[in-house]
Amino acid sequence: MKLISEVKDAKKIAIGGHVRPDGDCVCSVMALYRYLQKELPEAQIDIYLEKPSEVFRCIQGMEEIHSDFQTEEKYDVFVALDCNDERLGEALPIFRRAGRRINIDHHISNTGCGDLNIIEPQKSSTAELLYELMEQDAVDEEIAKAIYIGMAHDTGVFRYSNTSPRTLEIAAKLLGFGFDFSALLEHTFFERTYVQTQIMGRAVLESVRFMNDRCIVSMVSRRMMEFYQVGPKDLDGIVNHLQVVSGVDCAIFMYEIGTLQYKVSMRSNGKVNVAQVAVQFGGGGHLRAAGCTMNGTYHDNINNLSKEIAGQLKKEQA
Repeated sequence: MKLISEVKDAKKIAIGGHVRPDGDCVCSVMALYRYLQKELPEAQIDIYLEKPSEVFRCIQGMEEIHSDFQTEEKYDVFVALDCNDERLGEALPIFRRAGRRINIDHHISNTGCGDLNIIEPQKSSTAELLYELMEQDAVDEEIAKAIYIGMAHDTGVFRYSNTSPRTLEIAAKLLGFGFDFSALLEHTFFERTYVQTQIMGRAVLESVRFMNDRCIVSMVSRRMMEFYQVGPKDLDGIVNHLQVVSGVDCAIFMYEIGTLQYKVSMRSNGKVNVAQVAVQFGGGGHLRAAGCTMNGTYHDNINNLSKEIAGQLKKEQA
């Protein structure tokens, strides 16, 4: 199935993604935006997304993103990418008003929220899935760049186990457009500001290993974020840094978002299904990468997560 056949008659199309958009989300949204502009030049196409990180300014069209969500517009089609409706944030009313809703995602925890649901957990990323849904002759260099960056971000630059032979095959085709992939990855994935490096160092320094050193956890409070003058986007990558510690099967990173409220990210080497853990607390994700929002004290949240993780590790040892 090609996506264009599902939207070809629409005059007004909206595209959105999840709150706190990551690389896969931002790049999928921008790739679809450019693709639909090319395929449906007479249609009105709008993007509704929280303001992405400045590192993605290398992707053409970022200035077209609407981040205020103040509209009564009713769209013929709304395409929700890389999430279910619960994670659309302030774009949710726009999604619900649309005449037809399409949900495209690769998260195993997504049961579908649209009139048409294209959910394929075996794909490395929503960007990869989106590429498969496009007419290949319509893919140009700008679309290729966005798809490539999205795939790279969700696979840890093609290091994670969600990287399949098909993932690498698509990446090779995209590199055929000749863009400077090395510079793009350096800028969007590896590069850190000085304060981002400082807060990461603080989080690693204050991390704690537990459960016979098989788990590691760290937390950043609102007070720490204010001291370093950083926001949630500046905390990207900390949980991945914790996960590579030798002997660690599961890494947990959380930051305070409100009174007794934390955003939790988890990473695993495969011995813990962190998506299964996250679902218990209203979140979701993948086997090796997942997240949720939890209420309670930092220590209470760790205790609650530990019960779920311990249960899995005991089964793995049996």
